[in-house]
Amino acid sequence: MADPKCVIVRDPANGREAELPVREGTLGPAVIEVRDLPSRLGYFTYDPGFVSTASCRSAITYIDGDEGVLLYRGYPIEQLAEHSSFLETAYLLIHGELPRPAELTRFTEDIRRESLIHETLRKFFEGFHHDAHPMAMMVGVVGSLSAFYHGELDIDDPAQRYISAVRLLAKMPTIAAACYRHSVGLPFVYPRADLDYSENFLNMMFSVPSLQYGEDAQWYLDPVATRTLDLLFLLHADHEQNASTSTVRLASSTGANPYACIAAGIAALWGPAHGGANEAVLEMLQEIGRPERIPRFIARAKDRNDPFRLMGFGHRVYKNYDPRAQIIRKACHAVLERFSPADPLFELAMRLEEIALNDAYFIERRLYPNVDFYSGIIYRALNIPVNMFTVMFAIARTAGWVAHWLELKADPGQRIGRPRQLYVGAPRRDYLPPAAR
Repeated sequence: MADPKCVIVRDPANGREAELPVREGTLGPAVIEVRDLPSRLGYFTYDPGFVSTASCRSAITYIDGDEGVLLYRGYPIEQLAEHSSFLETAYLLIHGELPRPAELTRFTEDIRRESLIHETLRKFFEGFHHDAHPMAMMVGVVGSLSAFYHGELDIDDPAQRYISAVRLLAKMPTIAAACYRHSVGLPFVYPRADLDYSENFLNMMFSVPSLQYGEDAQWYLDPVATRTLDLLFLLHADHEQNASTSTVRLASSTGANPYACIAAGIAALWGPAHGGANEAVLEMLQEIGRPERIPRFIARAKDRNDPFRLMGFGHRVYKNYDPRAQIIRKACHAVLERFSPADPLFELAMRLEEIALNDAYFIERRLYPNVDFYSGIIYRALNIPVNMFTVMFAIARTAGWVAHWLELKADPGQRIGRPRQLYVGAPRRDYLPPAAR
């Protein structure tokens, strides 16, 4: 009799059977371990996009898309959003537990100490054209960090791994702000020890005399702006085994250095189907143009034969309301009221939200506004350019990426990633000389 924690797979062609063990986690569906399937039955599994395949064991983040649940190390995202900060949450993701006050102080000091970038690294930006996409610069500059720290990097040493993780988390806002400053021809701004993580980033982005706000206004240090940005960073810090995190893990499995692995994650995040979704929201709003045109676009979204899609609504994982969207919605309205109360695009967005939330078509299909819908609107209200939206995502997601990198490197059972394929090309054939073809 088969083990009750096994499933039996039978090949009807020859009657051969294989018992495959069932592995259970703390939460969520159990998984069938198929690693011995090829040796027992001669088959591989076929799962495009790996949407039904557990690629690793992880204790960092848990998502229940049907119930709209997101947990960081077991803590509900709603509780962390209300009581925690981005850096405290980053500590939680990296270490597995919330920090004691002294631990958080030490961690924050580590981040501050590592936030400066090497002066030679600053010169790298001179090699980029002024209108280069900030994500292109991010990929190149973050990858180049390995050239600066290779001599002291021993990824087999847990202490060195931790230093690398802190260094990446600390330098990402500095590099991101430098990408923006280079693109608009402004001098770089150094991080300040008296500012927290989000304040420092906004200061490095916008610290120049402005005709709009006045030299001493420093609107970007307004508590509404800094608290909301910190909240957005927290909400985007990790999201389980998504495309960019899986890319970081796959690169890490080869033994590549952490800076190269995170650069690979940034490259994957750049895709419009992943980190660029909030850019698409603003493009959609600009296409709609005016509130009176909303019904026409709602009708187009319902038409299966129309390629138009209502961007920022629904989510591939969440079949219920995205819990992050519920949290950020209130902050979104506060930011708009504070900084852009009369912007017609924001009025359009809020009207679209209202109509969609009360439309039976969207309610039945659970197509609620997601975190991308609100984050793009918030970034625009904070004067962050559209081409920097995905960069903002990368800053936040670095916390999750380094946590997954550290987890993988500490796993004694980790193996180099090597997906299989279903080959559909030509069978074996012999070369023919040109004259015989």
